[in-house]
Amino acid sequence: MDRAVAVHPSRRLATGLHLIGDLHGCACDRRLMYDAAHLESFCKARVQAAGLTTVGSLFHAFGEDGGVTGVIVLAESHLSIHTWPESGYVTLDVYVCNYTENNRPKAQKLFNDLQAAFNPSEPRLHRMDRA
Repeated sequence: MDRAVAVHPSRRLATGLHLIGDLHGCACDRRLMYDAAHLESFCKARVQAAGLTTVGSLFHAFGEDGGVTGVIVLAESHLSIHTWPESGYVTLDVYVCNYTENNRPKAQKLFNDLQAAFNPSEPRLHRMDRA
């Protein structure tokens, strides 16, 4: 029989930071919008530069004129990204947990680096503390 584990609210172990971006009017290297292998490599390099740890990844291109959807599973949580090149639109999602250390600055660096690469004219950004 499975037993539920009760955790006292004052003992939250996995607080985190969730950064969400709706990036409109992106003016960037077209490979970031269309080329799954290029976008995956680029994102993995940005993850490493931010000091986060890639556990696995999956990126998929939706045909010659379609966009890309991708996710990188991080030891600290995840990065997901979706491109709509026909609209110049990208959704960006970075979430990190802070179980053993404060990963907020690393998440912010990753998010900022990716946002800068897409160069949106109209970014709509959201920041949520998770606990």
